Amino acid sequence: MALDKPYQDVPGTTIFDAEQSRLGYHLNQFCMSLMKAENRARFKAGERAYLDEWPMTEEQKQAVLARDLNWCIRVGGNIYFLAKIGATDGKSFQQMAGSMTGMSEVEYRDMMVSGGRSAEGNRVVGEDGDAQAHRQPQGKSQQKAGA
Repeated sequence: MALDKPYQDVPGTTIFDAEQSRLGYHLNQFCMSLMKAENRARFKAGERAYLDEWPMTEEQKQAVLARDLNWCIRVGGNIYFLAKIGATDGKSFQQMAGSMTGMSEVEYRDMMVSGGRSAEGNRVVGEDGDAQAHRQPQGKSQQKAGA
């Protein structure tokens, strides 16, 4: 029986809890494999073939291939593990975070330097703040996935 998770009502937030950890175990192990140069080279030489060596779900593999970090997180990825994909692609963490919000790296940096997103309208799902799914570029796919 699943635990009560009141935090699921926070817009744009997936908490990496025990359930998410189990869901994303193989995805996150794949990411950790990218710490070795030889694995990064194999991945870049044939991404699909390398992914097929891992017992990940097809959805997880597609999320990686699409480099859609929000999707990766929904299917169990942890951002600290997913950062290995970005590093393999030569992306900074700031570039990755920007892509997750639909902002450029500069827009994301400027938003964070000025204090981040306002909590106004973003405290629970269904409000009309700028972090709500319907205001994000990935919002339509999140709504379809039931997130």
